[in-house]
Amino acid sequence: MKAVQYFTQEYLQHCQQMTSEQILRFLDGFRLLHAQRVQKPQKLISLRVDERLLKLFRFKAGTEGKKYQTKIKELMQKYLES
Repeated sequence: MKAVQYFTQEYLQHCQQMTSEQILRFLDGFRLLHAQRVQKPQKLISLRVDERLLKLFRFKAGTEGKKYQTKIKELMQKYLES
């Protein structure tokens, strides 16, 4: 059984005062948040990279608390969005 969500009158009044742009930003953020939960098909690739470059990249990604392959995917996504 799904949970029922209840909204306060204050929240509903706040929502009624939102501009179209604010609503679109909220919906886009909601879409992005939930899209990340869906496991998308992935493709295994092979890539030749200079050993020193990979070592430094892995180290820097680790200092951010990320795995280097995750960081590569993030950078690819940012590149496509720019």
